[in-house]
Amino acid sequence: MVWHLTGAYFSLADAVGRTGPSPTTMNSTVSSRGKVVKFGALFTFDSVIGRSAKPAILAAVDDVNSNTSILPGIELQVILHDTNCSGFLGTVEALQLMENDVVAVVGPQSSGTAHIISHVVNELHVPLLSFGATDPTLSALQYPYFIRTTQSDYHQMFAIADLVEYYRWREVIAIYVDDDNGRNGISVLGDALSKNRAKISYKAAFPSGATESYISDLLNEVNLMESRVYVLHVNPDSGLAIFSIAKKLRMMGNGYVWIATDWLPSVLDSLEPGDTDTMNLLQGVVAFRNHIPDTDLKKSFISRLKSLKDKETANFNSYAFYAYDSVWLAARALDAYLNEGGNISFSNDPRLQDTQGSMLHLASLRTFVGGPQFLQTILRMNFTGLSGQIQFDMDRNLIHPAYDILNVGGTKFRGIGYWSNHSGLSVIAPEILYMKNSSKTSSTSSQQLHNMTWPGEAKTIPRGWVFPNNGKPLRIAVPNRVSYKEFVAKDNKPPWVQGYCIDIFESALKLLPYPVPREYILYGNGERNPSYNELVEQVAQNNFDAAVGDVTIVTNRTRIVDFTQPFMQSGLVIVVPVKEEKSNPWSFLEPFTMQMWCVTGVFFLFVGTVVWILEHRFNHEFRGPPRKQLITVFWFSLSTMFFSHRENTVSTLGRLVLIIWLFVVLIINSSYTASLTSILTVQQLSTQIEGIDSLISSTQPIGIQDGSFARKYLIDELNIAESRIVTLKNMQDYIDALQRGPRGGGVAAIVDELPYIEILMSSSKCKFTTVGEEFTKSGWGFAFQRDSPLAVDLSTAVLRLSENGDMQTIHDKWLNIKGCATNDIDANKLSLTSFWGLFLICGITCVLALIIFFARVFCQYNKFNLQPNEVDVEIQPVRSRRTSRTASFKHLIDFVDKREAEIKDILRQNKKRRHNQSLDLQSNSPS
Repeated sequence: MVWHLTGAYFSLADAVGRTGPSPTTMNSTVSSRGKVVKFGALFTFDSVIGRSAKPAILAAVDDVNSNTSILPGIELQVILHDTNCSGFLGTVEALQLMENDVVAVVGPQSSGTAHIISHVVNELHVPLLSFGATDPTLSALQYPYFIRTTQSDYHQMFAIADLVEYYRWREVIAIYVDDDNGRNGISVLGDALSKNRAKISYKAAFPSGATESYISDLLNEVNLMESRVYVLHVNPDSGLAIFSIAKKLRMMGNGYVWIATDWLPSVLDSLEPGDTDTMNLLQGVVAFRNHIPDTDLKKSFISRLKSLKDKETANFNSYAFYAYDSVWLAARALDAYLNEGGNISFSNDPRLQDTQGSMLHLASLRTFVGGPQFLQTILRMNFTGLSGQIQFDMDRNLIHPAYDILNVGGTKFRGIGYWSNHSGLSVIAPEILYMKNSSKTSSTSSQQLHNMTWPGEAKTIPRGWVFPNNGKPLRIAVPNRVSYKEFVAKDNKPPWVQGYCIDIFESALKLLPYPVPREYILYGNGERNPSYNELVEQVAQNNFDAAVGDVTIVTNRTRIVDFTQPFMQSGLVIVVPVKEEKSNPWSFLEPFTMQMWCVTGVFFLFVGTVVWILEHRFNHEFRGPPRKQLITVFWFSLSTMFFSHRENTVSTLGRLVLIIWLFVVLIINSSYTASLTSILTVQQLSTQIEGIDSLISSTQPIGIQDGSFARKYLIDELNIAESRIVTLKNMQDYIDALQRGPRGGGVAAIVDELPYIEILMSSSKCKFTTVGEEFTKSGWGFAFQRDSPLAVDLSTAVLRLSENGDMQTIHDKWLNIKGCATNDIDANKLSLTSFWGLFLICGITCVLALIIFFARVFCQYNKFNLQPNEVDVEIQPVRSRRTSRTASFKHLIDFVDKREAEIKDILRQNKKRRHNQSLDLQSNSPS
């Protein structure tokens, strides 16, 4: 953190059998167990952290001494040193304490002091245990003996970045003390924000001890800027003064966001409950506090500290727990070190010699011989303290970093969630998520926080930015076009520009919940269309705030600017001239595909055959010699195409099949007529270019619009020779170049975006047409500088315009486009896909009719053969056969070929004859 904190020191003295070392002794070795371990504490007594750390350190010493399992036979004695919030005094106090053969240092509180002392302990091999220095750079390999027993600001800054991402803010302003801890912490914040595509828009640094006037000027400066999200990373002993000044400047109201690092909870946790003045000052502020698991041990310790009579603070903050655990860490590690056979020995460093007249006593600083082993013992410690699990990672930081997220509202502050590097933002305590093994995901939708109260008692999430209060309107670049002015053009009255794109932009701005001061600036000389790539680059280089017009969203542009949601769909198409041509002699075959012709022909013959089978026994028109019957089948089949068949159907099944088939023929005839009419009147291409493939393989010139991205696309993506590309300035150049053609010095085709081409074709009365498909899919959008929050809000406004119909109204106002018919002959051909349902119904009907017909025939045939001997002479071939239930195939065919009326007569005669014979038998029998 940025505040100054000192440290605690362990010194081993009065060992058994040891006398005080003489100044000339180079080495001193003591037994593994001494009688007294002197342990000092170096911190600022009269500070927010010091007032909590002092009683915690004293309590830890008492607890260690009363615990017989830790350092048995050794008494801890504490020596307190006050640095008075001075980095210089802290360094001097630390050097003085080092004269007492220190084996470990708990502290210091100040990150600046820790940087200096770390160099000292590196030489003396003395581990440095700091419960207050949170500068992330202290974890560097440069300081191997620095061990942090609190959380690093590295994790706190990533927690803030996740909070900024959760509320979808894109810019913050960092306000911090300009010292090692402040600069390094804010540097990490910038890195963390960049990973979420956010950034620090301004770093407002001030020196330690800055006057109220200095801070007031600084806050006035940041208040003129766009961002309204402030991250305050300052000293807990003077941080409240910044909020007091901000309140006077009306910077604690609606629309502002204040995020404080863990210095603020340290202050609030130390205050008397119900301090309304302080709480009123901090309404809506968000703060991060080191997360301490809420255990019974923690509650008991707080009660114990509050019961002290000589305490200097009303309550205790989280640093009391870290100070307490630091003492226990050193004690446990020292006990383990001694149990492993380690000795406490020091050696003089010949490089530290006092010069004549020097009062520094450098020769009294001695190196801890067992320091490297003791350091490793500390780093492998693993136990549960008041602050949670005490275990270190590879960077000598505590594992499982976590923070409480607090929100000041009313007369108290409340927790709205937690953050940990394991699970991110959550409303569940980190230790519970560790047990569930829940991990953080990249999606912000999985992160959760409770509702927040913002400055000004607002309940809605602040936008996080406003237009700067510096009197500067938004600088909007508008392309000064010389063609297709329906989209954007210069105007003679305010706002001095007009067109479809301008109306869309103005309508979208009206949907925003805030005013947008703006100034339109024409880009281009008015003699030719400007380069749109250069226009976008001007926005990226901060020469303009935005670009409004027919700006196409393409890949290389999205890398340098942010676009809104597209308000016009676009894509590159190919335009070629067309001419009327007479159809060829075989045009009548073109309405149907070859497959359709074949299936249709087969069904004509199939249906004719089915009808013949169904009518043959009933209808004399379907009887006669084989040659006549074959001709009848073909004639009947084809004549149904024109509904001119002269044969009448008399059977029920035949009529059913014919009705279904005539319906199918009606649909086919109508479709054929419509398709043929379209084909005979279609316009034909006057060029060989029929699509993108033929465009690439051709060597003919291609026209493009001046300033369009099409030139770069054709050259870089399609590998078309630059010599083939002809730049055209306006619509009349388009028409002239296409009409002249390649032989007349014109072009074979033009490649341009679809909105322009639609106007060209409508204005030229469809003398030209498009070929092939769109070979790029893109759209037009408004371009803004990267991470501009206005781009997000305008995207939402554009979608609303589309949904409420206003966009179509504006389109009809400016773009009255008449459509042109397509020239694609193949598109007019009818395939089997469109008719297979009809053929399926017809086919099923025919099959069912045949099944019913043959079932009836077989039924009659069985009745016909019940008494073959009684059959009339006319059926002699059948009577000559032996009695059998199954007739031969030939006789079956002969039976089927008989007329229905003849079969019925024979069956009636047989029935009558059997009846008479039955009567004769009865009369001749004896009575």
